[in-house]
Amino acid sequence: MATATLFLLLFICMLIGMPIAVALGLSSIATILFFSNDSLASVALKLFEALSEHYTLLAIPFFILSSAFLSTGGVAKRLINFAVDCVGHIRGGLAMASVMACMLFAAVSGSSPATVAAIGTIVIAGMVRSGYPESFAAGVIANAGTLGILIPPSIVMLVYSAATEVSAAKMFMAGFIPGVMMGLLLMVAIYIAARVMNLPSQPWPGFKALLKSGFIASGGLMLIVIVLGSIYGGIASPTEAAAVSAVYAFLVSVFGYRDMGPLKGKPWRHDGEHGVMLVVRNLTQSAIALPKAIFDEEVRHTVLDAAKVSIMLLFIIANAMLFAHVLTTERIPHAIADTIVGWGLEPWMFLVVMNLLLLAAGNFMEPSAVLLIMAPILFPIATQLGIDPIHLGIIMVVNMEIGMLTPPVGLNLFVTAGITGNSIGWVIRAALPWLGLLLIFLIMITYIPQISLFLPDFIDQLKGYK
Repeated sequence: MATATLFLLLFICMLIGMPIAVALGLSSIATILFFSNDSLASVALKLFEALSEHYTLLAIPFFILSSAFLSTGGVAKRLINFAVDCVGHIRGGLAMASVMACMLFAAVSGSSPATVAAIGTIVIAGMVRSGYPESFAAGVIANAGTLGILIPPSIVMLVYSAATEVSAAKMFMAGFIPGVMMGLLLMVAIYIAARVMNLPSQPWPGFKALLKSGFIASGGLMLIVIVLGSIYGGIASPTEAAAVSAVYAFLVSVFGYRDMGPLKGKPWRHDGEHGVMLVVRNLTQSAIALPKAIFDEEVRHTVLDAAKVSIMLLFIIANAMLFAHVLTTERIPHAIADTIVGWGLEPWMFLVVMNLLLLAAGNFMEPSAVLLIMAPILFPIATQLGIDPIHLGIIMVVNMEIGMLTPPVGLNLFVTAGITGNSIGWVIRAALPWLGLLLIFLIMITYIPQISLFLPDFIDQLKGYK
């Protein structure tokens, strides 16, 4: 009775348009009050434990703040220029450069909608001016933006780690090769389409221009090295790396690129200035500007926006964990696991059912909420069937990627519609051809575990040799 009531209330709340976080919390509290042996005091205790015991979740506000600084500043523009210089000379190269820029920005932001917004705002209009069909450009960016939750550091991976107690560092390692592989698949598909559609290419800028744009973009590229290098090398935990990334993003945006803050627009070099004089002047400028930067209106606005997003996401997570607590208390995951194992399903058959279930859930809910609800149910079944928890996590994340592109709650669709000024229906039609590529990629990730597990196993072996 409790199980039926819990899910029935959740679906009713969602159907009447209630926010997902409120729907999760309300259905959980109603079930506790009327059908559970738990006391109402356990609700407050569980909400507190959800955000205090899971140390990994502390990384989420830091990565969101880092993404906010990088999105507000000109990091995305510089990454795009570097990507264009790398692959723009190939036929269809501007679209391929857009995918490469999405991969690079995903590795510093950890957010799919932020990747679409930061990169798409610049490159969609640029592709149209260069002779690409607008629907082609929008479809590429909507799909490439999903790499924001697959290429580490990924906020969705952190949520999965918190829900299942799986190592966030290993999840980040496991997501690297699939993320790069998906980006390369998109580039190959773009090249084939470009040959068929006779799309234009950019002139080769030369190695000097490539090195110059790479140096200019190094402020953003170094963040990838700092975050992933410290995590993969065992120097810092994901939470510690996230805190460093937020501070670094602030310093790069305000004092490095000077895209915001009191030094905004001021040149690094004056005529005839070089050497020690140049270094001393800039260090002095930065030291004087630091107190002003903390209270700068644009900086405060960026921090406030990041705080709003963090609070919203953490509120969803807290209520989803309360929902998961009710599931666990009522032993619903165990009952479902015993039932499915009793059916005698082979692991490959279970993975088919799981993918269909996650794809359906991704249509109606935000990725973090889906993972927090479904992971406690699917995790014990998968472990009983011998499926690696890290591999399971990557499969779930790829399913959430596809959910970012499927109505009615596909976030990337809404962001792309906002950028292009077209309707959601138009964006869905633009993204649909590329969605098929993501489904093929999901099958590969599901049934070739070594794509996900190679890097974590390899790094574990290296550590074992030391």
